[in-house]
Amino acid sequence: MSRYDLTDFEWRMIEPLLPNEPRGVPRVDDRRVLNSIFWVLRSGAPWRDLPECYGPRTTCYNRFVRWRKAGVWDRMMDAITAAHDGDIQMIDSTSIRAHQQAATAKRGIEIIVSVDHEADSRPKSTRSSMRKVSRSG
Repeated sequence: MSRYDLTDFEWRMIEPLLPNEPRGVPRVDDRRVLNSIFWVLRSGAPWRDLPECYGPRTTCYNRFVRWRKAGVWDRMMDAITAAHDGDIQMIDSTSIRAHQQAATAKRGIEIIVSVDHEADSRPKSTRSSMRKVSRSG
């Protein structure tokens, strides 16, 4: 069991919220698919790097997209929030870094942006400034 896999308790809470409509072909295990989706989302890896133990990446990706369009993820979040009486907090761990030169900027300097309209009309290439020399003298 990977650290990204659902525990038995988590699976018991989520399983009733998932759509269970057969589409003619035998259904792939929802728990394995959810574990694969959570692995990609938690690790930040691209779908093509999904470990083979989770099954085909196209199956996992297609199920993720299909459930997004059907609103399954929204219903899951609503159910989880309702189960905790709205006393749940989520924190986004995204971080944004400034460019390294932003740390050395002097305070109090006003940055002025100017646009040179003539610069747009300059030719894309320029001729060489060297004179052409002929061999005939």
